[in-house]
Amino acid sequence: MAHQGLTGILLVGGASKRFGSPKALARIGDETLAQHGWRILHEACDEVLAVGKQADELPLPFPIVDDGSAERAPIHGVVAGLRAASHDVAVFLPVDCPLVTAALVRQLGEAVAVPQTGPLPGAYGKEMLRDLETRIGRGELSLRGVNPSVLQVDAWLLRDVDTPADLATIS
Repeated sequence: MAHQGLTGILLVGGASKRFGSPKALARIGDETLAQHGWRILHEACDEVLAVGKQADELPLPFPIVDDGSAERAPIHGVVAGLRAASHDVAVFLPVDCPLVTAALVRQLGEAVAVPQTGPLPGAYGKEMLRDLETRIGRGELSLRGVNPSVLQVDAWLLRDVDTPADLATIS
């Protein structure tokens, strides 16, 4: 059962420089990383959105909310996602974190926290929008420190996929 009032947001706007092709379209089993993340978020959340760059024209089976920035930085996706979310709390899942489970998404959302390893994946509340927008205005694109609530989680679940070799080790 989904956590009441939780929005899940799949971040698909990364440059994928080290990966060599769009990570969202890379395959894990019989689905793309984007489809996998979308499914996990649907298992955990009441509402699911994807945020990225519409200009990337990724052939995904769901719509993308454009992050409204020419820059490639997750903070833009978090701001766009919080603005578009129907609920006050949103959990942000980068497309390249395929080991994150629905249970972990719910835990982060319930705690409105980020894991010990850093700001993503993580939960952010709409009340954090002002701080995020101020940071962008100053040219500060880091999410570190925006959400001071930390949840200790299994670091294995947080592994990200930066290269095709990384994906091969977890597929």
